[in-house]
Amino acid sequence: MTHTDARIDQESTAHLVSRLSEQVTTLVRDELALARLEMTEKGKKAGKGAGLLGGAGVIALYGVGALFVTVGAALALVMPVWAAALIVTVALLAVAGIAAMVGKKQVQQAVPPTPEAAMASGRRDVDTLMAAARHGRQS
Repeated sequence: MTHTDARIDQESTAHLVSRLSEQVTTLVRDELALARLEMTEKGKKAGKGAGLLGGAGVIALYGVGALFVTVGAALALVMPVWAAALIVTVALLAVAGIAAMVGKKQVQQAVPPTPEAAMASGRRDVDTLMAAARHGRQS
């Protein structure tokens, strides 16, 4: 009689382990589906936001252009129109040139685009592990 009870316990344990495995698989699938759905919704919202930001940038660019026309028109009140337009144009080109030089310097400082600090930290970690492994073999 004791032998039969042990077999029933083993079968029920095996059945429980099997059910646990199925439930964990189902849970993982459901969690992945939920994560996928959530990321899709967030992606849609981010896309709409990026589109609106892009549109705002274009409108702002037109606004800046109108501001420069206004500056030229104000200067044209005290000098010939061609001179006012030339002053505004030269000022804009000077600002663009300075921005280009600063940008070029920033890009040169960022090259090469390798995570040097992270790579050095990783090398230190590997060296530490290798030294610990060597020390463990010697003990």
